[in-house]
Amino acid sequence: MSEMRLIVAGAGGRMGRALVRAIADTDGAVLAGALEAPTSELIGKDAGMLAGLPANGIKLSADLWAMSAEADGILDFTVPAATIANVAIAAERGLVHVVGTTGLSSSDDAVIKSVTKRAIVVQSGNMSLGVNLLAALVKQVAKSLDAGFDIEILEMHHKHKVDAPSGTALMLGRAAADGRGITLDEHSVRGRDGITGERRAGDIGFASLRGGTAAGDHSVIFAGPSERLVLSHQAEDRMIFAHGALKAALWAHGKPPGYYTMDDVLGLKDLF
Repeated sequence: MSEMRLIVAGAGGRMGRALVRAIADTDGAVLAGALEAPTSELIGKDAGMLAGLPANGIKLSADLWAMSAEADGILDFTVPAATIANVAIAAERGLVHVVGTTGLSSSDDAVIKSVTKRAIVVQSGNMSLGVNLLAALVKQVAKSLDAGFDIEILEMHHKHKVDAPSGTALMLGRAAADGRGITLDEHSVRGRDGITGERRAGDIGFASLRGGTAAGDHSVIFAGPSERLVLSHQAEDRMIFAHGALKAALWAHGKPPGYYTMDDVLGLKDLF
């Protein structure tokens, strides 16, 4: 198969620039377009130079329809409104759409899944191998330990992150809920302040920290009588997410239309 021609959405942002660098380092992938918001002051800038690479001739543009005419896929780590705007065009063009955007609502997710009868979508709250393995472990531990073990999820990200809890924390929460045979929406506790009363049995708690340049730290705590089990992952460089997204795109190239996750990409569904 020839090189996969990829568009990077949000190419001027931190994650977008990492994706541009990852494409340059990856055999079988080539940068076909660099998408940015029409109001961005970076429109017209060279994507390679913004990413700290030699100029590559790919200028940042807001016209996804035009740049997607010769593309095979789009790597989308932007914001919910931008991702939803990209969904219809990606589906119409038949692009592989790798969605790493966080902060999406349930209605946003429904829109993304609505195109998968005719489009290929790979979506995950986190694209790293380690985090996806962690989620599989969390699900199994939650299934194995009885309700006497309370589940709490702690995450920390850099001070510029705008959504909380992180998409990864919610992904880990869903894994824990699946292991317990419950729904996260009905058992999620997103913050505690003041006189909260005792912890309700079966809750899955979340705590979010923000500061500095932390790329992403996540811990799932199983707190039982007289003992605690803690499963953790620390991201040291956002390039792990970029390389994971590229792995997902290359894996999905040529797959039949459908909705896929990193469990599919990494073969984790049957791990336990």
